[in-house]
Amino acid sequence: MEGGPGHRLSAPCWGRRVVANNKKRVRGGDGCINSVKKLHRREISSNRNRAFSITNAQERFRNMRLMEEYDTHDPKGHNSPVLPFLMKRAKVIEIVAARDIVFALAHSGVCAAFSRETNQRICFLNVCHDEVIRSLFYNKNNDSLITVSVYASDNFSSLKCRSTRIEYIRRGKPDAGFPLFESESLKWPGFVEFDDVNGKVLTYSAQDSIYKVFDLKNYTMLYSISDKHVQEIKISPGIMLLIFNRASSHVPLKILSIEDGTVLKSFNHLLHRNKKVDFIEQFNEKLLVKQENENLQILDVRNATMMEVSRAEFMTPSAFIFLYENQLFLTFRDRTVAVWNFRGELVTSFEDPLLWHPDCNTNNIYITSDQDLIISYCKADSDEQWMEGNAGSINISNILTGKCLAKINATNGSPKGVECSTSAGSSKKQDYSKVRSTVAEALEDITALFYDEERNEIYTGNRHGLVHVWSN
Repeated sequence: MEGGPGHRLSAPCWGRRVVANNKKRVRGGDGCINSVKKLHRREISSNRNRAFSITNAQERFRNMRLMEEYDTHDPKGHNSPVLPFLMKRAKVIEIVAARDIVFALAHSGVCAAFSRETNQRICFLNVCHDEVIRSLFYNKNNDSLITVSVYASDNFSSLKCRSTRIEYIRRGKPDAGFPLFESESLKWPGFVEFDDVNGKVLTYSAQDSIYKVFDLKNYTMLYSISDKHVQEIKISPGIMLLIFNRASSHVPLKILSIEDGTVLKSFNHLLHRNKKVDFIEQFNEKLLVKQENENLQILDVRNATMMEVSRAEFMTPSAFIFLYENQLFLTFRDRTVAVWNFRGELVTSFEDPLLWHPDCNTNNIYITSDQDLIISYCKADSDEQWMEGNAGSINISNILTGKCLAKINATNGSPKGVECSTSAGSSKKQDYSKVRSTVAEALEDITALFYDEERNEIYTGNRHGLVHVWSN
């Protein structure tokens, strides 16, 4: 993941980086995509029989229907806020689900927790009256939710982190958490990044140019890196890539062990003079480098062998997602998604309609922990648009084949026994549960999407601050 301080996701998109500023972007590009929080849940094997996997996926998502509606907006004001914008209805920018609780963060900075068991709002996570929450991270290591916030009393200048056990939130006690990283000054351009796969937290204190690595299990500091010449750090499984300020014809690079900071390799990568660097990305032993109007270079750092992909075939994407289990990576560019291997070959292009948002600047994409499915918010097919108006569709596609396995749209997303439409272009309001929106309305302007793999439910948020539950 919209406002800042936003979270800048690392390009190997398992981490969540929150920067102390007002910009949001993915490393290696100018777009921003969903954090794909369960992307690297490695205890689940991704090598199941593919035919069975596809059939199982089609069955899993068959008859997904609109079942519940939650509202993040509290017109009465939950905490007598002194900040007027906390009282305003705002779009949902992030959804996280854990232990039958759905957390929805609005652009205003208000975060609400809802119970899937009672379908009631449990509480708001804003503990202080001037707190503006900017990002969420579920820490499965200790079953807690980390909130990253800024405060009016601090002129919204510093990031503050807090950890709260899910059990406390379930009891309606969000103030039972405790602060994290209090010793760090996380002012612009400082940041905090949560790395789920390595179980680490990376912080950057800009005022003294120090990076620190903490253990995500108990938040103890492991080591620090103090070097004013480090321009950027990228994280991969087991390693970190340090990118230093470029010289005219090369960029110095170091690869470190993420466990203890030991330098594993130092080298210079040659660059074309006077050409800006579009991106430098690390994927295990592969280094991807792309300069403006130049070919993509794929370097194997173990033996220094390099191959190039024509700039006509590979154009600079706005965002990446690396699929470590499948040794592939996704690129996002101009509303389209493509899958590549590390020989620079296009593996898959999707048969889905175009993504709804052109700049990937949303949380409208989810990749399953098996890394076999992508769930995305897309534009409706042209033959459906006349009936669905401004509604898009939620598409479930196979990453390896590009085929759309299931789709939730305005014609098939109504609960059984509830008429979807009375005539072309008009829909009845749902008269069940708390759902006041029609299916078509729920599929309009979706601004956040999350898939709960344990409950097999999709949660979407829209620009009105509403959260919708899609389930079968």
